[in-house]
Amino acid sequence: MAELTTSKPSSRGFFRRKKKSDENNLAGYLFISPWLIGFLLLTLWPITQSFYLSLTDYPLIADPNWVGTENYKRIFTSDDTFIKSLKVTFTFVFIAVPLKLAFSLGVAMLLNRSMRGLNAYRTMIYFPSIIGTSVAVSVLWRNMFGVDGYINGVLSWFGVQGMGWISHPDTALGTLILLDTWQFGSTMVIFLAGLKQIPQEMYEAASVDGAGKIRKFFSITIPMLSPVMFFNLVLQTIQSFQMFTAVFVITQGGPVNSTYVYAYFLYEKAFRHFQMGYASALAWILLVIVAILTAINFLASRYWVFYESGGRK
Repeated sequence: MAELTTSKPSSRGFFRRKKKSDENNLAGYLFISPWLIGFLLLTLWPITQSFYLSLTDYPLIADPNWVGTENYKRIFTSDDTFIKSLKVTFTFVFIAVPLKLAFSLGVAMLLNRSMRGLNAYRTMIYFPSIIGTSVAVSVLWRNMFGVDGYINGVLSWFGVQGMGWISHPDTALGTLILLDTWQFGSTMVIFLAGLKQIPQEMYEAASVDGAGKIRKFFSITIPMLSPVMFFNLVLQTIQSFQMFTAVFVITQGGPVNSTYVYAYFLYEKAFRHFQMGYASALAWILLVIVAILTAINFLASRYWVFYESGGRK
């Protein structure tokens, strides 16, 4: 009777496989090293420095002095501008984000049809997003909505007396919301990609059952597009809290602080009042606010975002 023997893995084979694995890992590390170095030097290190400076009294032209949590106490107990800037920012975010999403979705649905010159239309509509939140666009917006701007010029053709849209406290923030909505190109492209993924068979089956356009929109388009809507919602919420360039160029926070958003408040503390430690504390508070809102969005998404995988994201 042949004796059964069990073969043991040889140590030579083990070291050969480990050497090959190490070589593969080294190649991987080399490929990601540019991103890794950039992340460590340009992201992680500034974040760490910012948190340290938020615990100091750093006037930018002298060494920082350790003050502990004094900056945070001052922000929450004695700085009225903090609350005012938060109110303006939340007003801007809660109006601008839904408006931009609705407008982007509407344009995406129009561009999802078959028509002549469709690529040219898509290019023209996306063009404003290429120049983005540049200073040139902000200057153009200021000229459009000024007292002697193009908008009032067009209104005068119909005998309507225009007003200083930017210089009036009741309309200044509205012009900035309009500017943010106008830069809808990237959001629209994401919606358009999502619409392309919806199977046409679902619409055809709904038509056979007698469903109209409105019923198809709410019963097929919205549920199937909900993951894309959720992605755009989170992205636009974060971006809206960082609104700065247009405020800096067009209104400087005025009139009567009606456009005094949080990012502009932070900028003034850092580079006009040279209170870099205080500004760093403001930045960390903004980070916490955005993180909380993002977490709320993720928790709420369980009740309205539909995944074909049954919830496995």
